Amino acid sequence: MKNPITVMTQQLSEIAQRWLTFFNHHDLEGILSLYHDQAQHYSPKLKVRQPETKGVIKGKAALRAWWKDSFQRLPSLKYEVIRLTPFENRVFMEYSRHVDGEDDLVVGEMLEINDGLIVASRVYHS
Repeated sequence: MKNPITVMTQQLSEIAQRWLTFFNHHDLEGILSLYHDQAQHYSPKLKVRQPETKGVIKGKAALRAWWKDSFQRLPSLKYEVIRLTPFENRVFMEYSRHVDGEDDLVVGEMLEINDGLIVASRVYHS
């Protein structure tokens, strides 16, 4: 019999790996398929680019618009995983953000997952 904690840890890591793969391929529909329809996303970059949001957007339409704009503005945008740390219903991703012509940025991002879908994500920059 498999240990339920081990199974959950593996599922969380797999979701994070799929998220990173979709993101690095700029596969917008793939990324969105991992999210609940009413998922919430926080990013300090949102705060800067869209101050009216106070850094928070909700729902797939807002997520689609945010990432579509990011991929169009930053065609070389890629994330290189440093570490994935799953715990209970969350996985913390540490990655390096690479964009041509910009300094690399170490980023932390927490994905909260319920019933196999991301319900919230929060980005932290160093």
